[in-house]
Amino acid sequence: MLFHVRMDVSLPHDLDPNRRAELVQAERDRTLELQKMGVWQHLWRVVGLHSNISIFDVPSNDELHAFLSSLPLWEFMQVQVTPLATHPSDLAAQP
Repeated sequence: MLFHVRMDVSLPHDLDPNRRAELVQAERDRTLELQKMGVWQHLWRVVGLHSNISIFDVPSNDELHAFLSSLPLWEFMQVQVTPLATHPSDLAAQP
């Protein structure tokens, strides 16, 4: 199943700089891991914001939730998920 996911990150202003650096590096590592697994198929930055738009390909809602909640910055995120379906007019989906 494909999912459109928007993640908006809001780190506390008083977060210890060392902790912030650790979290950001851990987030990068986990993001790369999920991309290499094929779960996180696309990742785009939202210009001017600490946000991204992503496409995930996972078998179920529960698995998507497990992947998202495994992200080190999860506790600082607002997440919006939209399930996607093939559009009949999409040329890429035509045989």
